[in-house]
Amino acid sequence: MPEEQFAPFLAVFGWMPAWVATMLLLGLAASAALLLHAVVVKMLMVATARRAPDMNTLLKQTKALTAAIMVFIACTIAAQAVPLEEASRATLGSVLGAGLVAIIAWLAITAIHITTDTYLRRFRIDVADNLRARKQVTQVRLLRRAVDTLIVVLALGAGLMTFDSVRQYGVSIFASAGAAGLVLGFAARPVLENLIAGIQIALTQPIRIDDAVVIEGEWGWIEEIGSTYVVIRIWDWRRLIVPLVYFIQTPFANWTRESASIIGTVFLHADYTLPVDEMRAYLKELLKDMPLWDGNVAVIHVTEATARTIELRVLVSARTSPEAWDLRCAVREKLVAWMRDSHPASLPVVRSMPQSQDRDPPGGILAEAET
Repeated sequence: MPEEQFAPFLAVFGWMPAWVATMLLLGLAASAALLLHAVVVKMLMVATARRAPDMNTLLKQTKALTAAIMVFIACTIAAQAVPLEEASRATLGSVLGAGLVAIIAWLAITAIHITTDTYLRRFRIDVADNLRARKQVTQVRLLRRAVDTLIVVLALGAGLMTFDSVRQYGVSIFASAGAAGLVLGFAARPVLENLIAGIQIALTQPIRIDDAVVIEGEWGWIEEIGSTYVVIRIWDWRRLIVPLVYFIQTPFANWTRESASIIGTVFLHADYTLPVDEMRAYLKELLKDMPLWDGNVAVIHVTEATARTIELRVLVSARTSPEAWDLRCAVREKLVAWMRDSHPASLPVVRSMPQSQDRDPPGGILAEAET
């Protein structure tokens, strides 16, 4: 049937080399498929623009995929009439087989992304109480990336198996064994480690999107969790890139693991004459006018007494770690100003006492030492 349909083409371009005629035939088939696809999609988008906005969005998201499917179908039909020898036809069939595998993988990934995006629309992480939303977003995105990676690896192995000359490499990807796949196995080891780590993180969730963490002495927020790495936005807008396996193998601090609320600490040094009870009362009055304070923790402890000063530890709580940082700075500033204005004598001082004549009489030990 395809030979009869393409007979006029073969009669006109039969004088060309076989591979040139084949490329021309496949190119014309692909161009016709793209033209038809553009017309059909345009008509459907116009028809669904107002009546079915969800269908219109779906058409936009799958436009490239449907175009690839139509091109593949057209090339498959045209390949039945190409003027090639049996060996060349087999090679072309392998190429088309690999293309079919790629389209199936693309279709599976697109379906997963559309489904997960639709599910995540109900969750918002730009609100104050976003713990459940961050949990769902992190879990879904990590599992989606793990599934995407798995689909790509399987599609690569299946695609290679369509070619006789490299079939052993495709088998090695599936089996992860054999001399032919040894190099590929070593090369894929970091990817597989991070893939497994991503699945572990998605299930156990030691970190989530927008968590406040301390990594390698740097404090910041989890900005992105990729398939092999995590992007941490440092407080000064730098970005720290950390492999996924780091969060499975290395201890780290997560300030928002169970709740976004956090206690901030302020250390002050003062003289022994400072009335600590008055400072406690002033702190409570001060925090009442601060919207950054969440109303839970406001205490002052004397945590150390040195030879010259006492150390005060002020604990105040806030709803989020950024608010806790701003609250700490504001409380520190106000308490220092209160000490300076209300009790200036309680600021840290260095005392000195003149030595008595009994301890160091003029012309005594020091004078004798000089002579």
